[in-house]
Amino acid sequence: MTDASLLRRITDFSSRADPYPLYEELRRTPVLHEEEGGPYAVSSYYDIVALLHDPRISSDARNLATPGEDELSGAEGTGLPPSFIRLDPPEHDRLRRIANSSFGPPHRPHRIDGLRGELSAIVGELIDDLADGLAGGGEVDVVDQFAYPFPVTVICRLLGVPREDEPRFRAWVDPIVAALDPETRNDPGAPVQRTAREARMQLGMYLAGLVEERTREPRDDMLSDLVAGHGPDGSMSMMEVLSTAVLLLIAGHETTVNLITNGTLTLLRHPEYLRRLREDPGLSVRIVEELLRYEPPVQLVPSRTCVTDIEVRGVTIPKGSRIWLMLAAGNRDPERFKDPDRFDPDRQDIEHLGFGSGVHICFGAPLARLEAQIALTELARRLDGPRLLQDPPPYRQSPVLRGPRHLNIGIDGVRPHQAH
Repeated sequence: MTDASLLRRITDFSSRADPYPLYEELRRTPVLHEEEGGPYAVSSYYDIVALLHDPRISSDARNLATPGEDELSGAEGTGLPPSFIRLDPPEHDRLRRIANSSFGPPHRPHRIDGLRGELSAIVGELIDDLADGLAGGGEVDVVDQFAYPFPVTVICRLLGVPREDEPRFRAWVDPIVAALDPETRNDPGAPVQRTAREARMQLGMYLAGLVEERTREPRDDMLSDLVAGHGPDGSMSMMEVLSTAVLLLIAGHETTVNLITNGTLTLLRHPEYLRRLREDPGLSVRIVEELLRYEPPVQLVPSRTCVTDIEVRGVTIPKGSRIWLMLAAGNRDPERFKDPDRFDPDRQDIEHLGFGSGVHICFGAPLARLEAQIALTELARRLDGPRLLQDPPPYRQSPVLRGPRHLNIGIDGVRPHQAH
């Protein structure tokens, strides 16, 4: 195939199980522009970091030279305003500060760290459920039975969303995530985009009911905090609350599911680190950081544009052009990381792009890190004889949020829970 088809090959589903050889090919042209009106794909680690910190790079789709119809009519055509990840300073900063006031310092400084006991309890219950469903040994789907229900339960408790409503909002979340595909996201008439707009509207209406309840009767949850507002920025409008709640509900579990599943798959492919983690739970910190570099749940950011002409590696990117930041390619850039295709939690410098960088660095990174550390440690500690039954496993459709749809493993049994 020719270079002209490289981005299409990267986003094609047939490449999902192993896109990394294509990223290596992409890095040979650090700024790739394949066709008139198409995106500029940036794949070098240092260039990506520079652009993530460059105020000339916008997250607001209204700055595109040719925005899609949905990008001109509210948040993806739903009537909701854009969430703060689709805005630039100062609007982004105001909304993010308000949201953060219920998520961490200064108003809730211990909210995340204070969840350790609860997170461990949820993980323990899920692994106990695995044991209850097995007669000594058998087959487990890590995604459906563990990696998905864990972060969903956590974000529901944090936000104040009833856990029993998960089947309802999952039916809306799945098409919204599917619409992140860069091949269709710029075509508002595509069926997947129409379905996603309807799903966003339904999810927003569902959350509006919960927000109305919190307005009348506040509780100790993030929805109540978003309604009340804290600090000098005041409170959000009702529509801003809904837009933020939609973002937090989806982002609060989708990427963590992939992080835990990618982590389980990687450890089963590298049993020496699985064994070390079982013996030394403290290794989980370095393992999760290396996973965020080696198998990041967010592979690329296709939603940036420039507000003026900029030059990258001698290539002029015109004002209003789409820019794709290829995070997973940057994470394996040999200019930045020694032996980048090797999974090595012992490497001394793991300053990855797994959570992005700059003003849009992942809002939920502290929670995602803690969830993954606890989840992988307990799987290593309690599963006896875990082994892959299919490699590669079947993957999710999305090239942006990449991870297995199912991860079926065989186990000899489940060890009893031990307090530690």
